[in-house]
Amino acid sequence: MARLEIHGVHFDVDDNLKKYIIKKITKLNKYLPPETRESFHVEVYISESKSKGGKLCNCEVVYHLPKEKLRINEGTVNIYAAVDIVEEKSKQALIKYKELHEGGRKDRSLLRRLKFQF
Repeated sequence: MARLEIHGVHFDVDDNLKKYIIKKITKLNKYLPPETRESFHVEVYISESKSKGGKLCNCEVVYHLPKEKLRINEGTVNIYAAVDIVEEKSKQALIKYKELHEGGRKDRSLLRRLKFQF
């Protein structure tokens, strides 16, 4: 992974939470095309707001990719749950990005296999 920045907005991010976020976000590196793995960076914003119903923890992840910028946001009662949900949403978004920007490599390999069969 090229660069990962973790910011706390009106919230102090402790070491355990940083380690948890790094573990979850770096695991998603395998869903990126190989040529973009070194040229992107990720920003994670953690915030906590209080309202009449209790506290709301918000996790926002911004992926700065070469051809696009992906923004995933989730808010729940627990900050670790918000990170988990953002991880799953990020996985789906990165799979879509990879399919869109990969350049049709799978099609070429399929055509090559068909060519050798005939």
